[in-house]
Order: sequence, then structure tokens, then C-alpha cells
Amino acid sequence: MSIPAFLQTACLGLFASLSLSLSAQTGVGTPAPKGATVLFDGSRASLDKKWTYWNGPRLAATLPIKWKIVDDPAGAGTAVSSNDPAGAGGKYGSADIVTKQSFRDFRLHIEFLIANKGGNSGVYLQNRYEIQVLDGDSTAHGMAAVINEAAAPYHPYRGLGQWNAYDIVFRAARFEQGRLREKALVTVYFNGVKVHRNRSIEQVWGGPNSGIDGGNDGGKGITDVPGGLKLQAEGHEVLYRNIWIKKLKLKKADTDF
Repeated sequence: MSIPAFLQTACLGLFASLSLSLSAQTGVGTPAPKGATVLFDGSRASLDKKWTYWNGPRLAATLPIKWKIVDDPAGAGTAVSSNDPAGAGGKYGSADIVTKQSFRDFRLHIEFLIANKGGNSGVYLQNRYEIQVLDGDSTAHGMAAVINEAAAPYHPYRGLGQWNAYDIVFRAARFEQGRLREKALVTVYFNGVKVHRNRSIEQVWGGPNSGIDGGNDGGKGITDVPGGLKLQAEGHEVLYRNIWIKKLKLKKADTDF
């Protein structure tokens, strides 16, 4: 018995919609899909195996990593706290941790909880481009901003003591014969709300203590070098959990999902 053409079309449309919704699953609790690498599962073993201190010019911490594994305030296992003693006083770059693995294009999921007012950290894509984690700031330097390049999309933030999630597709800058041809591109969901769509990233901010290329031409001298995922220590009680990444190959300049 053959299926009428209109039913075939309807079924294909339904399958396509289901596929799209699954591929774009976002928000707190989103599990790692097939083919993804779990970068932090709540355990000390995964922290030590997958991460190290970023060896930047301000590095003051020594291995093993001093970020503590703590109980999840929500009662869901454990998390890691960015409150490394070497980062006290806001000395970013002194105790930041970075994955041992480097990346170009990728899909990232990461969850964070800020315990105290004004809590500050940051998620660095390719150890270059910061997606800000900062309670109480809705400026271009604030929460969920592609830092210093757009006002913070603060409204999806759940507040102190609550888990939040960034879901990100990132496309690395493209080069031709050593020259920058296409800037890095990013799409970001914040707690399931799309807050940045195909946003180009102009430069690295924060100087040489911030990340790769921060000291090159005032942060504008981007190089064709892959980088790890970096998390910032500034002496604040910011917790992280459920971190996974999936490598992509994005031929087109499109990160929307």
C-alpha cells in the first residue's frame, strides 16, 4: 500500500521539525549529544584530566588546580568553584583554567551559578573571546555580553544562587595566506533564549592577561591558532557544571541554530 504524496510531505516536515528541535535543545540540564566530549562532569578526575592552568603572563597559580569541587547548591551532585586564591582581587589570568584540548569550530554547553552579589567570571571561546559571567551588570561589559561589543542581554538571567546555561555555536576566524579574511562568528542562547545570532567578534579584549592574542595589536591581531575553552578566576564564588563540547566544521559563515 503506497502512502499518498501529501502524507509523505507532512511526515518529512514533521521529521525535519523534530530533528531541528533536538539539534537546538538548549538550557539548564541539556545533555551531551552523541559525538560530544564531556569536559567537566562534576568530578575531580575530569577536572584534572581535561583542564590545566592557562600559562599566561600573569599566571600565579601552580598545579594541581586549586579550584575546589563543591556540593551543588541545587542538590544535583557536585560542581567546581572558580574561587581560586590566586585570583583574589579580580586578577584575571592569574588562575584561569583552560582545556588541554584546543578547538576551532564547535557547539558548547556550559552551566554556571553565581553565589554572591557582583560575582564575576567569564567563558572564553578559543581562549580569546569572552562571553561574560557577571552578576548585576547589563552594560556591554555585563552578563552574557560578547564582551565590550554589545549591551548585555541581561533579561534571561535567573539571579543569584540559580543555575544558568549558555549554549553556543562558534565559528573560528578564517585566514587566507596568513591574512584574516573572516572574523569569528557566534550564536548564543542564554537559558534557552537566543541572545546573539551570527554576531561577528571584532577582537580580544583585556590585554595580554586576558587570552590568546590579547597582546597583539591591542587585541586586534588575531592569529590562526586554535585555542581551548577557558574559564576565568577572579576570586569569586562562581560555580560551573555540565560542560560539554562538540567539534564542528562550519564551511559557511553561519552559526545560527
